[in-house]
This record gives sequence, C-alpha cells and structure tokens, in this order.
Amino acid sequence: MVRNSKEPKKRGLGRGLEALFDESPQVQETEEITEIPLDEIRPNPYQPRKTFDNKSLKELSESIKENGVFQPIIIRKSVNGYEIIAGERRFRASKLAKKETIPAIIRKFDEAQMMEVAVLENLQREDLTPLEEAQAYEMLQKNLGLTQAEVSKRLGKSRPYIANYLRLLTLPQKTKRLLQRGELSMGQARTLLGLKDKDGIDDLAKKVVKNGITVRQLESLVAKLNEKEKKPKKKAIKKSAFIRASESQLTDKFGTSVNITESKKGNGHLAIDFASTDELNRILDLLGINLDK
Repeated sequence: MVRNSKEPKKRGLGRGLEALFDESPQVQETEEITEIPLDEIRPNPYQPRKTFDNKSLKELSESIKENGVFQPIIIRKSVNGYEIIAGERRFRASKLAKKETIPAIIRKFDEAQMMEVAVLENLQREDLTPLEEAQAYEMLQKNLGLTQAEVSKRLGKSRPYIANYLRLLTLPQKTKRLLQRGELSMGQARTLLGLKDKDGIDDLAKKVVKNGITVRQLESLVAKLNEKEKKPKKKAIKKSAFIRASESQLTDKFGTSVNITESKKGNGHLAIDFASTDELNRILDLLGINLDK
C-alpha cells in the first residue's frame, strides 16, 4: 500500500474515528472496495473546509494520472448518490486528473457522525489558524450539543485548552481578521482578551501589529490600561431644564452651536462655536460689539 505524503498530519482525534484518517485504513471482512463514478459523489455537507491548496492538489493529480488512487476514499450512501466521509483531497485530485471513477469503501454513518468527522478532519489541517481551530470546537459543541468537557474528552485535549480557544471567538471582528491573517499570534490575542475596556481592543490590536509589540510588552500595557480603568471618573452634572432651554434659544439666535456648563456652585461658562473670522464678526455684531471702534 503506497502512502500519500501530501495527506495532512494527524492531531488528537475522537475515539473510534482515528481509523477514518489512517493513511492505510484496513478494510473489514464484510467491506469491499468499489469503483464509484465521481459524478455520483459529493463532499461532506458539514465540511467547514472550502478551500484546498491548488499546488498540492495538482501534484496529487499528476500522481493519480500516473499511478491511480492507491488509497480508497470512505463514503456513505445518500438520497442522491454518495457523500464523502474521508478522502476529499483524493476525490478532488481525481476529478482534476479527468478520472471517471474512484476506489471507495461504503460505510453506514448517521448525521451526527458526519458532522463530527467533518470537524475532526478540519482539525487535522497543518495550516489551521487559531481562529479556525476555535470555530471547529464551537461547531462540535453546537452541532452535537456537547459541553466543553465532552469536547475535551472526545479530542483528548484539556478543558482549559478548549476554553482558551473558544474565548477567541469573543474578540471583535477587526481583531479576529488580524488573527485569521496571522498578523496577531494566539498569545497576543489571548492577552487582548484581558483588556477591561472591550471597545478598545480593536485599536490596541492595530497598535500591536503596527509597532511589533511582544506578548510580554502587551501584558504590561494591558495591565496599565486596566489600572487606569479602575480610577473613578468624574460624573457629568446633569443640565437643568433652564440651561437646556437657554442653549436652544442662543443657538437659534446666533445660528451656531452654543454650550453652557454649570458647576454645583452655580458658576460656569458659555461657549459659542464659530467656523471662520467672518462668522465671529457676525456673532459680535449680534452681541452689539464693534471692535473697530
């Protein structure tokens, strides 16, 4: 049996599903390898992975043209033809190689198993980003109704490991994009989550990328910003109905924004906005002030 060196490396998988991703799956006595027409097969409908490396597929396609498909794909019978359980790269490469059929093993899988296989296969990708890994864990939780502890047990990973990845999904969208593009590291993203002012995460993330701030430096910066957040802010004095009415009348009179602030002691100040020297002179005329005299 020839092994395909282009298949992705395996990570921790759910119990009982490891065999699906074995590079040399053993055919059970009751199973047969059947040549199935490619036009009767479609990808796993729950597969989150939509893009494949074109160069890698081309290389595999050339190998299939020369030697054929040594390793059968695994499929299940569906209402219209078949759905892939494992081996979508071989399926795509075979189509690229203009093959009409592909060797396959037909197995019985229910919807829950198809969902789990799709997520686990996605987790094997070598180029998986932290955000994509987090989305895969979330999909397992939502689609199969699992708790973090159950996901942890199925994948053989610690619960804090799963929790740390899932927290990445709470980042604001702009920061998620930086993480997805690899401009932010997992460590930097996790540190940003510690910022108390959640509205400031995107701006801080942009600063991290622009200035090349390390995780250690970012931890210190987040701590300082959180310390500032603790300091009580001065409460703005609520304006009385008289002050609001006065602002409105003066705004109408001068044709520009007027702001009146008043302290608890009863004193304050009056601010009249102007956009140019001409507008200032117009306001002075309305006040009866002539600076030329």
